[in-house]
Order: sequence, then structure tokens, then C-alpha cells
Amino acid sequence: MRYCPECGGELQYVSHTKRYVCKSCGLSLTPQELFELQQKLRPQFETEEDLRQKKRKEYLKWWLGKKK
Repeated sequence: MRYCPECGGELQYVSHTKRYVCKSCGLSLTPQELFELQQKLRPQFETEEDLRQKKRKEYLKWWLGKKK
């Protein structure tokens, strides 16, 4: 069972249009659009150490970049 990313309603697959349609709000998505939207809305599980390393890499990239 798939759920609408907008309202949480039930999505129904319509085979002749090859799209998912929300029964509540009427949102219509292709399977690819639905997948991309779910990935975008999925919470990111990064630990403090992951965030710290990411900041260090970004700073190092900035520091080693061209200085004008």
C-alpha cells in the first residue's frame, strides 16, 4: 500500500495512465516521480560525527579552492 506524500491518503495505481492517483486530494504521480518525492522527504539519519566530517571536508575544499 502506498500513501500520498502530500496528504497521507491512499494512492491507487491507474494502469491505463500508468500513474498513481491519491484518493483524497487527487495528486497524480508517475512511479518515478513518486520514488523521487519519497527519497526527498525521507529523513536523513546522519550522526554528529558524520556532520562534523562533512563540515571539515567542505571547509577544506573551500580553503584549497581558488582565492581571488
